[in-house]
Amino acid sequence: MTRSVPGRLAVPAGVLAAVAAAFAYVGAVDPNEPGHYPACPLLRYTGLYCPGCGGLRSAHAFVHGDVPAALHANALAVLGYLAFAVLWTVWVVHAVRGRAMRIDPRPGLVWSLGALLLVFTVVRNLPFGGWLHP
Repeated sequence: MTRSVPGRLAVPAGVLAAVAAAFAYVGAVDPNEPGHYPACPLLRYTGLYCPGCGGLRSAHAFVHGDVPAALHANALAVLGYLAFAVLWTVWVVHAVRGRAMRIDPRPGLVWSLGALLLVFTVVRNLPFGGWLHP
């Protein structure tokens, strides 16, 4: 049984609504003001920045159209927002055409993304990586 186009778009629309709601909340509740969000446990107990540190500040700046501030808070998060937008768009195109979308990354891509996260984390915690601090 073939579903209609609106039926095929229900799940991508739901995902977009959830992501938009999360961005709207972070855009409305400023993470730069203390007490709204919990602190990163890794930063609190070790003083080291994890790859997600600054992600909420990045999202807040991104929602307000301040891309330089978003990049400064967490450049990797901004790349993640853009990757989500591209993947979601491809998903919608597949859904409209009635084709299933399958994400099956090659091991090389998974290892490369892991290496990128590791390098980003290490560099932002070294003295010369201060420009990557949130």
